[in-house]
Amino acid sequence: MATVELTFTALPAHVRTARLVATAVARRSGVDESLLDEVRLAVGEACSRAVEGHQLYCPAEPVRLSLTDLAGRFEVEVTDTCAPGARGSGGPGAVAELAGAGLAGSTAAPVEPGVGAGLGIAVIEGLADDVQISETAAGTSIRMSWPSTGTGR
Repeated sequence: MATVELTFTALPAHVRTARLVATAVARRSGVDESLLDEVRLAVGEACSRAVEGHQLYCPAEPVRLSLTDLAGRFEVEVTDTCAPGARGSGGPGAVAELAGAGLAGSTAAPVEPGVGAGLGIAVIEGLADDVQISETAAGTSIRMSWPSTGTGR
């Protein structure tokens, strides 16, 4: 099991770097070439959501990206390290605040607590083979995975 970890300042320009790193690691992990665009797009969406939240609520905190080659799976975890209490109302409702704040590209909408929010999550769920969203005191985590050969080339 090989893991690559990346932390970056919450700036939109760094989302492109995260997408490029994720695509390169996915390729080395044996993800089929036909799925690499899906990896790139899903990671970009998850990182963009984290950057928007950080810029609004905790700009000094880094966004965290973890890329892991598990037995037959390539897993990506994007962690928004803003504690829910730092987001004003906290929890998933805070994602809706991003849309209300007029942030460009925000497609968030209020949903049931703990489920995730907005079109961005729907896009991620359509691109990744498996998606898990969790909220803890340390922030929100979006975990996505795709099948891989696990060759670690």
